[in-house]
Amino acid sequence: MTNEVRPRVAILGAGAMGTLFAYHLAERNDVTLVDVRGDVVETINTSGGVQVDDGDVRRVVATQDPARAFATNFLFVFVKAPNTLIAIRPFAGKLNPATPIVSLQNGLGNEEAIKTALGGTVPLVIGITNEAGLAVGHGRSRRQGVGVTVVGSAGASPATVRAVGDLIENAGLACRVAYDIRPHLWGKLLANAAINPISALADAKNGIVVSDPDAAELARAVALEGAAVARALRVNLPFGDVWEYVREVVDSSPDGRNSMTIDLGARMKTEIDYVNGAIVAAGRRLGIPTPYNDALVRLVKTKENAPRE
Repeated sequence: MTNEVRPRVAILGAGAMGTLFAYHLAERNDVTLVDVRGDVVETINTSGGVQVDDGDVRRVVATQDPARAFATNFLFVFVKAPNTLIAIRPFAGKLNPATPIVSLQNGLGNEEAIKTALGGTVPLVIGITNEAGLAVGHGRSRRQGVGVTVVGSAGASPATVRAVGDLIENAGLACRVAYDIRPHLWGKLLANAAINPISALADAKNGIVVSDPDAAELARAVALEGAAVARALRVNLPFGDVWEYVREVVDSSPDGRNSMTIDLGARMKTEIDYVNGAIVAAGRRLGIPTPYNDALVRLVKTKENAPRE
């Protein structure tokens, strides 16, 4: 009888989603969580691992040292978009060239940051996840919604994309493989753009985007602007009516508080430049006005920079 060799999985970022995926992946894999925050790393290691809801603690190893993840078989990136480049840069030239990099992050620009750090031929798998989690402590996450993860290639072979999909599925999380991932990235982007900054500025749960008439009208205008930009880019969005899609996303977790709401409430830098800001930038290149998205970018940045009273 031989001992089963468990795949090694490294995850960058021990926030709500990094913790949630670490928890599920840890059942069948040896998981290493890499995070810059010493108190987070110490708490996870002291408590023996990570936990979701009231489940048993599952063992993972947490570290601040990226070198402890260089030998990984899969590298997941769950840091916030502004931190992608600095988080991934230590892995340049250190990974097995066949090791898949998996980004399920919010917004646009993460693919470019990863390739800037690791090279344009890296076996990169990108995608979206509609799983939702809320950090309730270091290495502790509360499930806010059960969803589906969709992955596709941004440089990885079809076999590598399937292997990532199987890894996620075998961890008990629903996952699909898409031939063209771009429509899914833009679909998630438009939902985030319509929901996150409005609920963040209102300091409210996601549901306000459909329950409050003024918030709903603004969110609809934001989504329609983004959809116009996507169409100009010839992105075949995975839905017919963007506002109906946004409403469906809200209905899946109306009592949830998204990451932008949490970050803005703490006066932390948000991902606004990679969400609404990405729509504004693309619209500017195409000559398509995006005044609603632009206004939200400026309002969120104003609140980010406002002094606490």
